[in-house]
This record gives sequence, structure tokens and C-alpha cells, in this order.
Amino acid sequence: MSATRRATAAATALLIAALGACSPNTPTPARTGDGTPARSTVNGATATPSPHTVTGLRDAVRHTPAVTTTATRPHLVRRCTTATRQVTHTRRTGSAKRRSVRTWHTTEHYQRCRKIRRGTETYQRTTRPEHWCVRLDAVDGHHTRNDLWYQVTRTTYADALRAPDHTRLKFTPRHTGC
Repeated sequence: MSATRRATAAATALLIAALGACSPNTPTPARTGDGTPARSTVNGATATPSPHTVTGLRDAVRHTPAVTTTATRPHLVRRCTTATRQVTHTRRTGSAKRRSVRTWHTTEHYQRCRKIRRGTETYQRTTRPEHWCVRLDAVDGHHTRNDLWYQVTRTTYADALRAPDHTRLKFTPRHTGC
């Protein structure tokens, strides 16, 4: 293959790739709030965020509190020591043929700090985060889609808790399933 044909083929491939990237019809994968790809739903249950707003009739609400346990970790303290280093200074004066350079050295004092381990400390480790969930009937107007749980924000949970049973709710869930 000649060099001209190779260059033409490379330019064509680059043009096709550029036009394909600008096309508004290319589907983008669903993403969660933190930018990670969302997983697909299998048999109506998944633990990933729902990309759309859902509507339905309020069936039940559930709050699962956070579970914590006491754990230990290394306790780090900051230890600083004084240190010195030689610094070179240069002063240039004059120009052209009369240029002179004067160099001298000084000792600079500074603090060298680092963290070192000094024993252990206890802390509260979260083993299960707190969740607020709402169960809906007739999700998105489909009367066959009943008893579906959605993980919601605390404010959406509070609104659903105040609402009477079988009230129409509309919200964007954080995750499906609970």
C-alpha cells in the first residue's frame, strides 16, 4: 500500500471517528450520581440508582438505622525535628564584558515533620449505612407493578411518612430495592 493511500485511509478513519463522537444519536450509558455506571435490572430488583423519576401509590415506608461497631486504628502523631541545609546564593552584576558573578553559601534552619505511629485509638466504624425506603404500588401507572421498594433521601422519606396510604407520590429514587 502506498504512503498516499495509507494517509488517505488514516484521515478517513479519523474523520469517521470525529463525526461519530459528535453525533447526538449515540446512546450514553446510564450513570449513578457519583459517575459510576448503573447496573441493569434483573427480575425487577437491583441495588443501583434509578435514572428516572417514578410515580406510584404510597404503600409503606421503612427506616433502617446505621449499624456501627467499635474498632481500633493506629494513632498517628506529628513529630518534628530541626534540620539544616546548605543554600547557594548568586548575585550577578554588570553586563557584557564587565559582568561579574558573586556566589556565597548560607545554612538554613527548618523543621522536618512527619507522622509516626504512637499507640492505637478507638473509633466508631459504620458497618451498615442508614437507609430510608418507600414501597409503591402501581408504579408509573402500571397496576401490575406493585410492592416495589425504592431507597430515597431523608426528605422524600419524611414526605412519604406524612402522606396517608395510597397517596400518589412522585420522586427520583437513589436506588431501587431496599
